[in-house]
Amino acid sequence: MNVFIIGVGLIGGSFAIDIKAAFNDAKIFGIDGNPEHLENSVSLGFIDHASDFDQLDQADVVIIAIPVDATVKVLPQVLDQINDDCLVFDVGSTKKKLCKTVEDHPKRRNYLAVHPIAGTEFSGPKAAIANLYRGKTNIICEVEKTAFKLQEKGMEIFSRLGMRIRYMDPVSHDKHIAYVSHLSHISSFMLGKTIIEKEKNERDIFDMAGSGFASTVRLAKSSPAMWAPIFKQNKENVIETLQEYITNLNQFKELMENDKFDQIYQEMENTNYIKTILKGIS
Repeated sequence: MNVFIIGVGLIGGSFAIDIKAAFNDAKIFGIDGNPEHLENSVSLGFIDHASDFDQLDQADVVIIAIPVDATVKVLPQVLDQINDDCLVFDVGSTKKKLCKTVEDHPKRRNYLAVHPIAGTEFSGPKAAIANLYRGKTNIICEVEKTAFKLQEKGMEIFSRLGMRIRYMDPVSHDKHIAYVSHLSHISSFMLGKTIIEKEKNERDIFDMAGSGFASTVRLAKSSPAMWAPIFKQNKENVIETLQEYITNLNQFKELMENDKFDQIYQEMENTNYIKTILKGIS
């Protein structure tokens, strides 16, 4: 099985590691605009060969793991190059614009729109790790538009990597992911920004930052090259979630200004229910 991975960073590289472990016949080909990334991925051993778009006709599977703005441009080009039996899937955090872009492409049936809910705050080939996707949810959009035999090929990969499957339409996906992923990244970036601007002494930040701060601001280490395009593509939903978040922050601030700490306690106690919802997620 020839697997071509476009973008050999954390997400693409982790797919490469796990597919090589799960499929004995898998040969992994890497395509990346950064030559150093390709060199690193080959030297780390999870890419067998550096490749380019001209060889995509040899692919059995193509995984697109690049920023979503680049994916919108690259996906039609990939579909133009592949053979009729090749499965193509991307791993982007937005789906509405991407699905719309290729809805009339002659090889739309070869494309499976997926979003694995997995990752870390790190990027690049050296960040790739084994078992990143085990036990994680993989959201699939518009599955009915993908050829059945290629759906089966994708499900075999996802099953062997230990992923849970959830089906969703692209509009619902983008709306829900704005709340549970995109907003948390914005919150983390802005918390980091606030601390950097307020605490000018870096040693004070380091010495006084506990595990709570470190975990809350962890996502601020994420790649702006990946996240800025996500916010742009999902602008409408992100703005809506931000407005609701800002309203809650202002209400909390007003409660403090008016010494209504009993209500603050009640707000926090009610929100503790999130522990039940997220039980089992580490």
